[in-house]
Amino acid sequence: MLQSTERKREILATSQQLFKDHGYASTSVRDIAKALNIEAASLYSHIESKEDILKITCFELAEKFESAIKEVNDIYFNAEEKLRMAIKFHVEILTHNLNAAVVFIREWRHLSDESKKEFIEKRNAYEEGIREIIQTGIDEGTFNEIDKRFAALTVLSSVNWIVEWYKEGGRLSPEEVANNLSDFILTGLKASNPTQLF
Repeated sequence: MLQSTERKREILATSQQLFKDHGYASTSVRDIAKALNIEAASLYSHIESKEDILKITCFELAEKFESAIKEVNDIYFNAEEKLRMAIKFHVEILTHNLNAAVVFIREWRHLSDESKKEFIEKRNAYEEGIREIIQTGIDEGTFNEIDKRFAALTVLSSVNWIVEWYKEGGRLSPEEVANNLSDFILTGLKASNPTQLF
């Protein structure tokens, strides 16, 4: 695994930029070393392989998403509040490091079979957390009766798409993006005549 915190950040940041710009498969260790202005052999003193960088990138973000959805579902709010919070956390994680976010969303398929299986399990657990929120909304009578998996995938697709257009320092802040997405998504989920349970 990567050693030295300062060097780790530099290697990760440079690699993530290259993976984002050219794709994981098209980026070689030599390309990474050249961008860092070091010899490829020297890079191997800090990393085990190119996949080492991909694995760290994918799993660091997966763990952040895992913690975020757990926090949301551990707090007793109604479904709308939970979904707004989940979207807010999701947007914050993606926009904190856009290069890493793009790699996380586009390049995870290049993980080794064992790592890919573990990654998919984490991704599925996160999706289940979103489905749990949607089921809560259905149970409360505030969300339409809808296929929970379809709804969860629609939510995640909408939120993940921001990596394709969001610009740091642009017209919309992450908070504004999250609020706008939440309003749009909730408009589609909400029942026309919400049931009053209490």
